[in-house]
Amino acid sequence: MVRFSRFFIVVVASCLLVRSLHAQPFYLPTANRAIYEPGGEDKFFAPTPGKTWTSGCFGCVRSDGHQLHEGLDIRATQRDKRDEPTDPVMASADGTVAYINSRPSLSNYGNYIVLRHQIEGLDIYTLYAHLKEIGAGLKVGQTVKTGQVIAIMGRTSNTAETITKDRAHVHFEIDLVASDHFSAWYKKFNPGERNDHGDWNGQNLMGIDPRLILLQEHSQTNFSLLNFIRSKTTLCRVFVRVTDFSYLRRYPQLIQPNPRAQKEGVVGYEIALDFNGVPCELIPRSAAEIPGKPRFQLLSVNETEEAANPCRRLVVQRGGRWELANNGNNLLELLTY
Repeated sequence: MVRFSRFFIVVVASCLLVRSLHAQPFYLPTANRAIYEPGGEDKFFAPTPGKTWTSGCFGCVRSDGHQLHEGLDIRATQRDKRDEPTDPVMASADGTVAYINSRPSLSNYGNYIVLRHQIEGLDIYTLYAHLKEIGAGLKVGQTVKTGQVIAIMGRTSNTAETITKDRAHVHFEIDLVASDHFSAWYKKFNPGERNDHGDWNGQNLMGIDPRLILLQEHSQTNFSLLNFIRSKTTLCRVFVRVTDFSYLRRYPQLIQPNPRAQKEGVVGYEIALDFNGVPCELIPRSAAEIPGKPRFQLLSVNETEEAANPCRRLVVQRGGRWELANNGNNLLELLTY
């Protein structure tokens, strides 16, 4: 059972006091605050074996830059007599419980929790993984408050290589949802493969960098998550000849007005994707603006960004020309399914 300690009540009270003085959308999910200390990265991030702290960050930080890590691995600060982590894991923002997996053998996340938040009108999700213990009585649909203890840090996973005690951490993500129809899409495009988590499969959660968000909101008095998403570096721009899909309805704040398309008729959307495939801007387009008939078209590629962050393999260069790779086409199928 998850219990509050006197120490943790002080920590939560301190967080709420800071919140009253300096509004911000997200708070750290554990008592480890070394991310805000100069040179504190080694104390905050749990790296992969033999690598530096950067391998515990978000982005193309694994396998020499060719493997994506979609969250932050935050080190334990408290341990029991057996050297197991005992850090309470807290809700990073006010919200509701969207999903709980308490069968660690079913996911490389192990035991994990997904919370839903409304921030600046955006439907945002946080994920907490590798948990030892889910908070007693915690259930889907329950309201949670910032700083509320929801779990205890652990080392659960179903990967062949276990998480060792010295690497004990909570894996923390800030996500957008790709599609309301993930389960049906997965069944169609991955026939015969299991999906134990329905729409809460990790493939349907598109991560944005928690480290940048936490650092920027900590140092800025007027941090805006919406502006953060809108200003993300574009990897590529694509056109989808689809006029109604769930991402549009879930994230209307990311749609930019286009009077010409509104006047002539919308036939699809130009979408700016970041290197992780997150649609950060959607622009309605008319038939005259985007000629041709293909369902999906690659409009442009930021070659500098692709070289710096190639791990999602959304685009590929063939014969001197950029094309959508299989991963890029699969992403657009999911977004528009």
